[in-house]
Amino acid sequence: MQLTPTTKLKCLVGGGAGFIGSHLARRLKSEGHYVVVADWARNEYFTEDEFCNEFLHIDLRVLDNCLKASVGCDWVFNLAADMGGMGFIESNHSVILWNNTMISFNMLEAARRNGCKRFFYSSTACIYPECIQMTEDAKSLREDDAWLGKPQGAYGLEKLVSEEIAMHYGHDFSLEIRIARFHNIYGPQGTWKGGREKAPAAFCRKVLVAHEGNNNGEVQIWGDGKQTRSFCYIDDCIEGVLRIMMSNYTQPLNLGSDEMFSINEICDIVAEVGGVSIHKKYISGPEGVRGRNSDNTRIQSILSWAPHITLKEGIRKTYAWIQGELDKERSSINIAQYADSIIIMEANNSLQHIGQVKN
Repeated sequence: MQLTPTTKLKCLVGGGAGFIGSHLARRLKSEGHYVVVADWARNEYFTEDEFCNEFLHIDLRVLDNCLKASVGCDWVFNLAADMGGMGFIESNHSVILWNNTMISFNMLEAARRNGCKRFFYSSTACIYPECIQMTEDAKSLREDDAWLGKPQGAYGLEKLVSEEIAMHYGHDFSLEIRIARFHNIYGPQGTWKGGREKAPAAFCRKVLVAHEGNNNGEVQIWGDGKQTRSFCYIDDCIEGVLRIMMSNYTQPLNLGSDEMFSINEICDIVAEVGGVSIHKKYISGPEGVRGRNSDNTRIQSILSWAPHITLKEGIRKTYAWIQGELDKERSSINIAQYADSIIIMEANNSLQHIGQVKN
């Protein structure tokens, strides 16, 4: 179903080589728009002509690069961010805050200077206060809960501040703003190894290698596994982004599933999908907030729509894709090593190379 205008638009997707960005860019291109992708990394899973008309391999922490990327664009989608799962965001606060603030502010100002008509900002559920997410059965998060107190880490803080400046730009200048707060997006072509992956991909990988080598069916879990989350499948996310972009709503909206599961339950669902017998090994590691779920009352009211793909359905597709990726690596490495949980300790090398890109 075509969700965007039939009139051809020139669209910039900042961070468009990333997981969500590449899926969004591909959808925009398939709907007939001219798509420019700007990113400091290249996509691992798609060729560039599959998801964009023009690829700019540039660092969006630099204003001049943002100006170059957004020139002549009707719509700008900013999904660019230095981010990852708990193994990254809990141990890289300063780097995340600096990198992402520069990207967010520069992209917004470039869109203003270049006269772009509409700007989408991808925010996060991490903007919500930690103090209302302290128990596994924490109430679902409403959009109005955002300013009650301290958000989760530097990642959440930057996103909250960038939401605010985006809304001020929308008030002060002729730039229409749309904002979505993503709740744990997952699916095929997403990060599944290395420490930046989210829980669904991590569990798919761990279950798939649970009986490789000397792993003996073991699956590692940080903490006691009782912490709760909701997860949104990539197809629902992309549809939600486009529906929000096409709406007249200028305030932030939750974009996530309202199905809440414990980490233990997610692990069990993955094992069931894979038909694999496992046993859980609980280890120390970053756990994040104790409980988090999306309240979808507002998005349903505004758009007459909300994400609907179930976790089991999304896991089934993600599991099959990661299984294929593992099969590609099986002949060259010992895939049993993928059973380990990884924490990325402070990765400040990006701060030494402003304006440079990744190979």
